[in-house]
Amino acid sequence: MRELFIERREKLLRIAVKENNTLSECFIEEETNEPLPGEIYKGVIKNIVPAINCAFIDIGFEKNAYMYTDSTMNNIKKGYEILVEVVKEQIGTKGAKVTPFFTLPGKYIVLSPKREGVVFSKKILDKSKLDDIEQEIKLINGMGLIVRTNAQHASLNTIKEEFKELNEIYKKIEREFNYSLKPKKLYGENSLLNKVLRDNINRDTGRIIVDSLKDFNIVESYINQEENIELLLHKENRTLFDYYGIEKEILSLRNNRINLRCGGHIVIDKTEAMYVIDVNSGRNTTSRTFEKTIEETNLEAAVEIGRQIRVRNLSGIIVADFIDMDKNATKEKVLNTLKNSLEGDKNKSTVYPFTELNLIQIARRRRGKSIYEYIEEPCYLCNGNGKRLKFSYITLLIRNEILKAEGESSIKDFYVEVNAMYKESITGNMFEFLKEIDGISRNIYLNFVDTVEYYKVEPLIFKNQIENVKKYMVSINN
Repeated sequence: MRELFIERREKLLRIAVKENNTLSECFIEEETNEPLPGEIYKGVIKNIVPAINCAFIDIGFEKNAYMYTDSTMNNIKKGYEILVEVVKEQIGTKGAKVTPFFTLPGKYIVLSPKREGVVFSKKILDKSKLDDIEQEIKLINGMGLIVRTNAQHASLNTIKEEFKELNEIYKKIEREFNYSLKPKKLYGENSLLNKVLRDNINRDTGRIIVDSLKDFNIVESYINQEENIELLLHKENRTLFDYYGIEKEILSLRNNRINLRCGGHIVIDKTEAMYVIDVNSGRNTTSRTFEKTIEETNLEAAVEIGRQIRVRNLSGIIVADFIDMDKNATKEKVLNTLKNSLEGDKNKSTVYPFTELNLIQIARRRRGKSIYEYIEEPCYLCNGNGKRLKFSYITLLIRNEILKAEGESSIKDFYVEVNAMYKESITGNMFEFLKEIDGISRNIYLNFVDTVEYYKVEPLIFKNQIENVKKYMVSINN
């Protein structure tokens, strides 16, 4: 069974997907003044650089977006107004990557206004259904259509209705494009939430839990025809991710070593150019022969590697170093297992055959940031060469601990130890820190300690406990 957990904070949306009670994917979107993948903008071409086949486009942000050009774009020139979709968010000094071949995705179909013809998901095997859809939907000149896998379970009328809705959205975008005087966003509110719903709601989806009434209404409207899905509104004082144990699972993703049930383990490391995953047999001694031990470890590792790639959102070049295997049949089995573990991945990935060194190369398209970029930041104590837990994530974890303790015993006094590396971040704006940990209406006793790993929260129950730490008490005037 598939479950979706949707948690919204003031400036953060997090969505976790579980398959049979195992975390399979985690999506995070921070509210920033930056263009996000899936959004559609009216842009103005500011510069064209033929040497690198690239055009730079003003879409209303400080950094110009960029778009690769080809022979089909010979008519574009400086000052030309263009409709584009963001395909990659901006990184560092580099603006967002955009494309003129934008799409409008729905639950069953994807409208592709700048392409022609009908493309069907390869997973739709019902030939009569394919013919019916192609004959019934009358496409507008110059407009293309992608029929998604979910369409095989939908009625023809439902698909036609969605086509009409998407076509109306396209007409609205066109009207706003023609009448707008300057670059601006034309489409894309709640793009992450809608994308996750589109990609993850199917016959396997059994439960969706949200903690925002607004999101509850969006999801309820989306699943109105899916009678088998249970939709719940989380009303507990504790955050949704903490209550369902997802926070611990996300935090564990910082570990580069993942133990396998068979006794082996995999190790994930990041270099400047790629991710490298090493497979080790470790303590796996369950099989009678060494050859069987290798096969068992590699097969389990292949499944886990696929899961880790998705849940950590690793992208670019990924190299997996499996334990050496002599038999081609065993290699083929491991290769197919890895491919199957990435089968449901909506980020396009390509798995290449084994090299002579028993390495498998994986190329995965980047969409969004890796999980590390949301929970880690450079450690300035070591000139940025190391990583530490992101300060904003530390405040979230401290808040979870306070809410958990208060819910159990109605405690109002808390002693909080934080590693001294965060002292400047906290003392620079004490009010904001207290607000983020939900400490404005509580008595917080704060101490900076070099030896604590990141933080420690201790509820203060007795008077003598409070007396011992009263010198650490902080207020919004600190």
